[in-house]
Amino acid sequence: MISKEKIARINELAKKSKTGSLTEEEKAEQQKLRQEYLNGVRASMKNTLKNVTIVDPEGNDVTPEKLKKEKNRRLH
Repeated sequence: MISKEKIARINELAKKSKTGSLTEEEKAEQQKLRQEYLNGVRASMKNTLKNVTIVDPEGNDVTPEKLKKEKNRRLH
């Protein structure tokens, strides 16, 4: 996951961009940091989904096969 310092920098750049005073270097830095943040969020979500089991109201495991295969691949 992304560090607290980088999140603080993202927020700092966002505040500065609202005033319209970002330099080209800061815009590039902001884009890079945002992409890094999004990649971390996506990786975290994928990891969470790999640990999910879906159960119907009758108690039957209805987890999609693709997810089951991914889960088994991680265990072995």
